[in-house]
Amino acid sequence: MTSTTDTEAILRGVLDDWKDGVDRHQPERVAAHFTEDAVFQGLHPYTVGRQGVAEYYASQPLGMAAAYRVLETRHLSDDLVLGYLSVDFTFTDQPTRTVNLGVVVRRTDGGWQIAYYQVSRSAQGS
Repeated sequence: MTSTTDTEAILRGVLDDWKDGVDRHQPERVAAHFTEDAVFQGLHPYTVGRQGVAEYYASQPLGMAAAYRVLETRHLSDDLVLGYLSVDFTFTDQPTRTVNLGVVVRRTDGGWQIAYYQVSRSAQGS
């Protein structure tokens, strides 16, 4: 059985790289952290696959940055980890947007990748 600490470390391993790609406005790099068949729901209509993820992040404004806090984790199986997070997206020309983020990361031949990503507005970020 994997401990909460190990489960959080798995999430952080993926999400730290995701965050760095978001902060540097590198949409293809961000998309590389998702599985080929990832279900992705940002604040716009959902998409499936890396191409849609890359297009979503390419449409975000330059200067957008992400800061996340892991709120809950669950080890669903040897190859699946669930995370529930709070994310602050900051911008150069608009107020911070705080969202709730649910992710499922899956162990693949390429390492841990995001297979499911769903954002919802938080009470703070409305």
